[in-house]
Amino acid sequence: MDAVNDKMDEPKTSGWRGSRELWLDAAKQALVETGLDSVKIQPLASRLNISRTSFYWFFKDRRALLDALLQEWEAKNTGAFVDACEAYAETPAEAVLNLIGVFIDENLFEPRLDFAIRGWAHRSDSVAERVNAADETRLAAIRAMFERFGYATTDADTRARTVYLTQIGYISMQVTESLQTRMDRIPGYVRIYSGQAPTGKELARFHARHKFMAQEADFAAHDAG
Repeated sequence: MDAVNDKMDEPKTSGWRGSRELWLDAAKQALVETGLDSVKIQPLASRLNISRTSFYWFFKDRRALLDALLQEWEAKNTGAFVDACEAYAETPAEAVLNLIGVFIDENLFEPRLDFAIRGWAHRSDSVAERVNAADETRLAAIRAMFERFGYATTDADTRARTVYLTQIGYISMQVTESLQTRMDRIPGYVRIYSGQAPTGKELARFHARHKFMAQEADFAAHDAG
């Protein structure tokens, strides 16, 4: 979203209309920062320092912009879920680590956007339907992930709900914790979610992907356990 602010600071040439992506990013930033009521054409034009009429080169009306926001949320946040669940993993613990990684990397999954969309759903039945559909898609992907490793259907469903509802709880409660604290808790989460503790090598790969430096003693402790 910083790209929106960067563009705002650039000098504008006469007749510059921005781009569809720029309008959409500005709308997303407004939704996340101050809520649905701020996602209106004139305030967005002022934010971008371009004319209101430029909006209509890219969107028919405000409703079209809002629908585009929902589509982006579905494609990015739900898409990241499904991709993580389908990613290669040799063990259930590694599969769960792949999924947890989605919540750590905001380039993959935007928690503030998820929170904002869920708030919007309280005001709109149609948005609530799309949120419910997204939740079902995500849960189905997690269930399929566990079933791939031989978990019975009922067990896979229970584990999927435990994983998902816990992580959505983080978002809904707007939990704030350091990366160190989050990483310290992850082995326990993996053990509870999958019934299997991650190995030191699995944790080392996970930490490397997320550019986190852990003590070698931590990996040895998990292998010993």
